[in-house]
Amino acid sequence: MSAKAETASPVLFVKNLSTSFRMQDGRFHKIVKDVSFDVGPRETVALVGESGSGKSVTALSIMRLLAASNSRVEGSIQLGGTELLALPEAKMQAVRGNEIAMIFQEPMTSLNPVLPIGSQIAEVLTRHRAMSQSAAHAETIRLLEKVRIPEARSRFAEYPHRLSGGMRQRVMIAMALACRPKLLIADEPTTALDVTIQAQTLALIKALQDEDGMSVLFITHDMGVVAEIADRTVVMFKGEAVEVGRTEDIFNQPRHPYSRTLLSSVPKLGSMTGVPEPMRLPVFETSRENAETVPKARRSKPGADQPLLSVRNLTTRFDIRSGLLRRVSGRVHAVENVSFDIMPGETLSLVGESGCGKSTTGRSVTRLVEPTSGEIRLVGTDIMELNGRALRAMRRNVQMIFQDPFASLDPRTTVGAAVAEPILTHELETGPHVKERVADLLRRVGLGPDVAGRYPHEFSGGQRQRICIARALALDPKLIVADEAVSALDVSIKAQVMNLLLDLQETLGLAYLFISHDMAVVERVSHRVAVMYLGEIVEIGPRSAVFENPQHPYTRKLIAAVPIPDPARRGVKRPLLSDEIRSPVRPTGYEPAIRVYREVSPGHFVQQWGEEWGNAA
Repeated sequence: MSAKAETASPVLFVKNLSTSFRMQDGRFHKIVKDVSFDVGPRETVALVGESGSGKSVTALSIMRLLAASNSRVEGSIQLGGTELLALPEAKMQAVRGNEIAMIFQEPMTSLNPVLPIGSQIAEVLTRHRAMSQSAAHAETIRLLEKVRIPEARSRFAEYPHRLSGGMRQRVMIAMALACRPKLLIADEPTTALDVTIQAQTLALIKALQDEDGMSVLFITHDMGVVAEIADRTVVMFKGEAVEVGRTEDIFNQPRHPYSRTLLSSVPKLGSMTGVPEPMRLPVFETSRENAETVPKARRSKPGADQPLLSVRNLTTRFDIRSGLLRRVSGRVHAVENVSFDIMPGETLSLVGESGCGKSTTGRSVTRLVEPTSGEIRLVGTDIMELNGRALRAMRRNVQMIFQDPFASLDPRTTVGAAVAEPILTHELETGPHVKERVADLLRRVGLGPDVAGRYPHEFSGGQRQRICIARALALDPKLIVADEAVSALDVSIKAQVMNLLLDLQETLGLAYLFISHDMAVVERVSHRVAVMYLGEIVEIGPRSAVFENPQHPYTRKLIAAVPIPDPARRGVKRPLLSDEIRSPVRPTGYEPAIRVYREVSPGHFVQQWGEEWGNAA
């Protein structure tokens, strides 16, 4: 904290804040318990903890956005000396937006999909600052330019769905800053964003804070983000503030076991230097999840002389139809001429930003999406030629784990039935043997067989992901495609699921096609890495070669954007970029140029790049 922030009165002062919710029996259950902290002028304070720790409820309590009919907020919340809990609702409405603004994790759910983004920002200005329509229009364009949205004037009339996630988040920041608030509350604003867009958003918030002199209360579970942006940190666990202090002190000498848990569970980029094989992360008993590990009856790794999966010149394009006759007017070149091999027991990671084609590659490999052309061989069989019963039989060997486990499970079906379904569909077991098989699978992923009769909503996110892994293992696959399987999980739960995947690979000899935009996670779990941009692989090689000697400018950009959990780097100014991944939409008849690759070191290939990447070496 600056000397000025230390001596000046705090912008926000929270004392003994407790928030309770009414349960079905009418009694109130306390979620936030006697939390106290303050935010000084121009200061950034981070509320950090996992889902369920009470950090978002704390922010909603400060904003008084909880329904008075089923919640109770006690304690003291002062903004510039004014007690917010004592204000009538009419006056509190004037505080929201004017003096305190809030941005949320998912901008698409915060923006009205049927109104242009410019109109939504202008509405804030006409309502809170009593501007005329013309003045609000001009101020909106200025705000869009302020948050570094390119061609702001032409973007005024665009709808939210036409913007990328990063650009939508910038619109939300512009809306939050419209009334020049004293305090900005940012609730997980970067969790759902790609690493480069996350870096841009963090740099933008810091730059705007310097320009406007506002204070920031930043809510996150990402300790790398905390180190990069926070002056002070409040660690929350089960509704309590278990540790409060300077960010440097908490990172260097954490006092509470839970603080140590969070810090130890963070995969740190560069920590695998010199380590030949993927390595587990430490998990501590303070975690909410069942951290039981997989039985260690190791299966010998299959022979690695022939690829398990061989992909050659894979191309997947989607037609864009327009006009009255719905003629093809263009194509999305989602995957373009991609080739790679995966050996038995190996993890190949596909990394890149949203829109680069990595998820489409995974779905094309499993034939969930029909490729346009190319060759996909699994254990020597060309699966592009399979149909019907033969294709279904092939899928016994390839299973997929998706990002959102709740969306992957039927909420009306017990988890035991969900795990049993593929076994029954493929007629692998019958009668009582199915129940025994389900119990064994649940034990294998660290859950007891007694959970089989429960429903998905009765589990946490990490437990639901374990259930999805159990279902993927039901058919004894040789290859699992994990599509952002840990991206939505809290830091310690992410560590547990990563460790589970590594244990299963060790015991069962599984191969993984691991799809992610989290470079630190990729470094931890991978044997080899392929970097994708605009549907093409721009660099591929052993994990150590790609991370320790990145060659392509895009690979370097991804690695440079990763937040490092080191508070000493907080003063480092990153360039505030506004570039985004280019559109993969091409006119009909377009064929990309033939790409040339050079071998930098054994097995490490990099695509030769053109003028679009400048003169980067």
